[in-house]
Amino acid sequence: MDIQTITAIDVIILSYAHTNELMQTTINCINSLQTSEDSSKIKFNILVMESQKDLGNYQYPFSKTIYPDQPFGYHTYMNLGIEMTNAAYICLCNNDLIFHPNWASEILKTMNQIPDLLSASPICSILHPNHGFDLYSGIKQGYRIGLEIAGWCLFMRRELFQLTGKLDENFTFNSADYDYANTLAVLNIKHALITSSIVDHLYNTTVNTHSKERQEELNITDYYYFKWSHRLLPF
Repeated sequence: MDIQTITAIDVIILSYAHTNELMQTTINCINSLQTSEDSSKIKFNILVMESQKDLGNYQYPFSKTIYPDQPFGYHTYMNLGIEMTNAAYICLCNNDLIFHPNWASEILKTMNQIPDLLSASPICSILHPNHGFDLYSGIKQGYRIGLEIAGWCLFMRRELFQLTGKLDENFTFNSADYDYANTLAVLNIKHALITSSIVDHLYNTTVNTHSKERQEELNITDYYYFKWSHRLLPF
C-alpha cells in the first residue's frame, strides 16, 4: 500500500488589522487558503505577522499569529517569518488575497516538471486578464512586476534563499517586489507565472487605509534606484 506523502508549505501573511474590516480581510484570506487544498495532500503552516499590537494575544484561525517588536518593514517582517519556519516550500503573501481551489498543487506540479524553477506566482483572475494574461494559458517565465511576478503572492523553494540571501530590509514596502525581480534576474534564477494557479488580489485593501503621509513614506524608492541604477530591468 502506498503511503500518501503530505507536502508542507509555510505561508507567511502580513496583516495590519487596525479596523474590523481589515481584520475580516485577513480572516477571509486565511479561510480561503485553509479550504483551497486537500489537507491529506497539502498542509499549510500559516504564520500571520500582525502589525496591530492592540490586538493583544489574538490568534487568527488555523494559524499562528506573531506581533513583532520591530517597526514594520515588508522585508523585515517576511524575513522574521522565514526564519521562524522550516518547510521546503514558502509562500509570502499580502492579507488581501482569496485563494482558489488547487492553487498550490498547480504550482507544485509545475515545479516538479521544471526542477530548476525556484520561484513562482499564481495568476489573479481580476487583474491579469486586463494585461493580456488569460487563465489556463500555460507557464509564463519572466520578471515583470504585476505580470509574471505578482508581488502580492510569491511562492518559492526555501533553497532559493541560499542563492539570494535574506530579503533586503532597506525596502519598507514599495519597490520590494522590484528588488526581488532584479535579484532573480541578476542571479539567473527562474521565475514563472502559473496561469492554472489562481489567487485573487483585492489590491491595496490595507494600503488605502493609511494616511496620505504614511503612504508617501511607504512609497519612497530612492534606495531602489541607488541599489539598481547600474542594472534596471525594463519594466
